Amino acid sequence: MPKLRVAVLFLAVATTAHGNWTILSADSEAGGAGIVHQHVILENAGINDRAVVDLAIFSAKSCTLRVIQNEDGASDLAEVMTRRKCLAGINGGYFSPDFAPIGLLITDGKVVAPLQRARLITGVLSASARGVQIARIREFSQQRKVSAAVQCGPFLVDLGRSVRGLEATRSARRTFAAIGGSDRVALGVCSEITLTELAKILGTTQIADRVKISRALNFDGGSSSAFWFARDSAAFSIPEQKIVRDFVAVVPRGSGD
Repeated sequence: MPKLRVAVLFLAVATTAHGNWTILSADSEAGGAGIVHQHVILENAGINDRAVVDLAIFSAKSCTLRVIQNEDGASDLAEVMTRRKCLAGINGGYFSPDFAPIGLLITDGKVVAPLQRARLITGVLSASARGVQIARIREFSQQRKVSAAVQCGPFLVDLGRSVRGLEATRSARRTFAAIGGSDRVALGVCSEITLTELAKILGTTQIADRVKISRALNFDGGSSSAFWFARDSAAFSIPEQKIVRDFVAVVPRGSGD
């Protein structure tokens, strides 16, 4: 068999074995200020795996983000979101063993920790009067009046495409932020999965209703992963397994603490 034909055959087999993610079911429920909770179950027959993703999807025209500190480690996500009357939230960024934030952290317009340049924390999720943005470090300007920001990474989706070269062997719970057209923003959590497969889901699957994801940024995962969504009845909550340093919350525009 000619070498070219062998190479093409190998590529075809590898692609088929890797498989694509397809949506098995998607359920939605509305919250306050137009925010929507979407619960999605996906399957990848090629690798015989399933994933569950929960998203809080909102318009940056009606809602914004707030970074809330948990310096003393006294509270969990559900407690803080309930007490602050937030609409939804996830755990925040990375932190050191002595509970200091790793990378830029801005809350209520004040810089708590400075921007860092490191291999994995390559992006910044920020909120300002202009809306919500996910920017690469080189793009982010601290001259802008930013009310909230957290540095994290790696990038999962950029220019509407899954980022290549991500870690592909270790499965863990994941949290992330994503932005799309028409000022749409999503905060999400995914069941145990590799970074490569999460990037593929977000970059190739229409997972978020009415949102074509253009950029997505990974947050502190594993035992730090947490997700919370306010409902008229009991809140939907996926709790963290360890106390974390800060949280990213969705609040109505113009609301106070």
